[in-house]
Amino acid sequence: MKRIVIKVGSAILVENQSINLVRIEALAQLIAKLRSVYEVILVSSGAVAAGYTEIKLDKANLSNKQALAAIGQPLLMQIYANVFKKYQITTAQMLLTAYDFDSRKHTQNARNAMEVLLGNKVLPIINENDVIATGELKYLGFGDNDQLSAHATHFFGARLLAILSDIDAYFEANPKNYPNAKMRKIVTEISDDELCAEATPNNAFATGGIVTKLKAAKFLLDNQKEMFLSSGKDLSVLYGFLMHNIHEKGTLFTANLQK
Repeated sequence: MKRIVIKVGSAILVENQSINLVRIEALAQLIAKLRSVYEVILVSSGAVAAGYTEIKLDKANLSNKQALAAIGQPLLMQIYANVFKKYQITTAQMLLTAYDFDSRKHTQNARNAMEVLLGNKVLPIINENDVIATGELKYLGFGDNDQLSAHATHFFGARLLAILSDIDAYFEANPKNYPNAKMRKIVTEISDDELCAEATPNNAFATGGIVTKLKAAKFLLDNQKEMFLSSGKDLSVLYGFLMHNIHEKGTLFTANLQK
């Protein structure tokens, strides 16, 4: 079976500073359908937001943010476990850091566990280990789940990363400032200027923006992988692309010019 990674960010999972259960239900329905054709790995943000529903700490303080992640991670996983159980899907948690991909031994250990999980039809759910790794992730160039998911795609042998975002695609200009900006359906290379633009996350719990997604795409292009960016509020776009090769919306980052 083809292996893919799906990354869903806080901008999709969190609304009014609480977890959006309707969207998690919709995500579970999508993944349940995709698993008839694909092996699916899910990378999920939302731990800090889940923790914030229990205790209101100032997220600008690093220690508070780490504490919120510690509170929220089991809450988030319990939500996923309950929702996916409706579709007879067992979930598993994998907490990773940049160091795990920088260490050959840690990478191989994670890869071994991943193969066992997928071989037994378990849905692995990856998140960065915010409790201990926030400073380290920034130092090594991560700091967001976009790039973490790109590394998971590469090191766990997936062919494509699908990022579900609060934007519909990658546009020639910011569509919020330029309503007539054209959607870029296929991108084969990313310039240094694009990677140096200012990251502008739209959600209080988000850590990235379009730039972190472009960095993830650049990493995958350099490693002969693909990335598809589409709306997490309209999952029919990703479903149509993956199941029926329909590409009317969303952006495909690929080095294959035949696409």
